[in-house]
Amino acid sequence: QVQLAESGGGSVQAGGSLTLSCAASYRRDCMSWFRQTPGKDREGVGSIYTQFYTGGTITYYADSVKGRFTISQDKNTLYLQMNGLKPEDTAMYYCAASADRSSCYSGSWYIPTGYNDWGQGTQVTVSS
Repeated sequence: QVQLAESGGGSVQAGGSLTLSCAASYRRDCMSWFRQTPGKDREGVGSIYTQFYTGGTITYYADSVKGRFTISQDKNTLYLQMNGLKPEDTAMYYCAASADRSSCYSGSWYIPTGYNDWGQGTQVTVSS
């Protein structure tokens, strides 16, 4: 089981930027960001996985954040660069990891049950 610890959340005004980090106790080739607001289901924000043969990375994003958020991974740390933040981006943000690379494929990356490990979350609040 991999330990995950998010950081970087905070309060910003609309249009601002934040970068979230997720430190993992060891590297996983399939990692994603989710977010959740009270009373709603956990929503996939973005995913990154490393291809087995090429070592290249593939990323996916929710339509609501495309062009504004960028997910990246450096060794054992997952990042989420968030630009052009909107009040509707306000949520608790979680990173997740899976031992199964297929959890990060195009048809599955946004499904929370595909992930074995979760962080405790970091709160992002965007004011108008």
